Amino acid sequence: MVGNKIQIDKKKLVLLAYVAMLSSIGFAILVFGSQGTSDPSKTLSDLSKSLTSQAIQRRMSMGERILVTANNSPDKQAATKAFASRDYTKAVELLNSSLQLNRNDPEAWIYMNNAQAAERGDSIAISAVVPIGGNLNIAKEILRGVAQAQHQINQKGGIGGRLIQVKIANDENDPEVAKKIAEQLVKERQILAVIGHNASDASIAAAPIYQAGGLVAISPTSSANELSGIGSYIFRTTPSVRVTAETLAQYTVKTARKSKIAICADSTDKASMSFKEEFTWTVVAAGSQVTATVCDFANADFNATEIPSKAISDGADALVLAPSIKKINQAIDVAQANQNRLAMFGNQTMYAFETLKQGQTNVNGMVLAVAWHPAANGDQTYLKNARNLWGGIGNWRMATAYDATEVASAGLKSEPKRDALQKALSNSGFSFKGATGEIRFLPSGDRYGAAVLVKIQPGKTSGTGYDFTILKPAISGQLPVN
Repeated sequence: MVGNKIQIDKKKLVLLAYVAMLSSIGFAILVFGSQGTSDPSKTLSDLSKSLTSQAIQRRMSMGERILVTANNSPDKQAATKAFASRDYTKAVELLNSSLQLNRNDPEAWIYMNNAQAAERGDSIAISAVVPIGGNLNIAKEILRGVAQAQHQINQKGGIGGRLIQVKIANDENDPEVAKKIAEQLVKERQILAVIGHNASDASIAAAPIYQAGGLVAISPTSSANELSGIGSYIFRTTPSVRVTAETLAQYTVKTARKSKIAICADSTDKASMSFKEEFTWTVVAAGSQVTATVCDFANADFNATEIPSKAISDGADALVLAPSIKKINQAIDVAQANQNRLAMFGNQTMYAFETLKQGQTNVNGMVLAVAWHPAANGDQTYLKNARNLWGGIGNWRMATAYDATEVASAGLKSEPKRDALQKALSNSGFSFKGATGEIRFLPSGDRYGAAVLVKIQPGKTSGTGYDFTILKPAISGQLPVN
């Protein structure tokens, strides 16, 4: 950890020196996120102010209530009533009927498996915390990965003959709500692991609570640097932002040959700012420049239509979009305003259906660094089962959520206890072959591995007219073993 600290300090010094060379104070503001933005506390949901214990319970469910309220069938609604009444046989029957109408419903799959496990008795419980009220599409992507893993594990007899139950929780990507949910999950001693959270800010807020409570949390999607080494019970199956940012920066400078790059980020989001800092460090170290263009998605007076022209005026030949989940629409607005004038690049947040659907020709050619793409290292069994369950292979969030659930299952096999799971995952010899390849953890809880570059191009898979296609296999950004 000392070596890592020295490396980070060197990066800060280089960045500070580079900022000093710029005439615009705005660049320093955007890199370090300390000035000229809205107060982060004001962006949080007011829900946290009135979250009683009962209110938190209403955000959680094994099958007794519906959390994903969009597009539900009468059978699913009746199934939750049967589940609440402990009529698990009836619940399974009704959920099966509901799935005949909508096979793509991950909540129904999880509840059906939960009901089967409850009917059998002596199950093992974990939780999946997702932003149902914050970003429903992303919540569903993560839940599909969890549901697929749960279904496959239970079809094979569970863990030591005990089926897995998954308690779904909705934190809306709100750090304060995430804390309350973490407190409740720690109290529920039957919960042996948590798959979550989604947003880095939520994971960082909840991490000390899981650490103090001795409950393993495995985030499939949180990438901020601040999560690294935050606690011995905290892990992630997505690469850290350092890996994805370095990979994209190397490609932007060395392959795409861009010399002056403008960057848009969200100063209220840790993952977004971590990405910007790491990307800037790599670009400067490689001999290119980051322009003085101020592009902060969190600014109260943010105007997407002005950004590309400002960047061009500042001499930019490329534009990087690194939004948080909550600011993805603003990033797409910038892409639309760009009208293909500047070459575009993005963080893995931009790997979303909304980008393709809304961006269309304006995002054509954008290159992203992401955790996974099936064409790079997709496990064939995982891909086959995904197609059977969902009619498609999903994206990196679904795959890393699947892996997080499988990793928790693998760690619980020898002894289904909280502390035993932590010891198993922390063991230097632990390794698991998942959907996204081999999974090993560094002492920091980070996943050892590399990022993958993808490019938006015309295609038929997504149904939008554009697809995320593999650009090249992971070749850089590997984390060193500390």
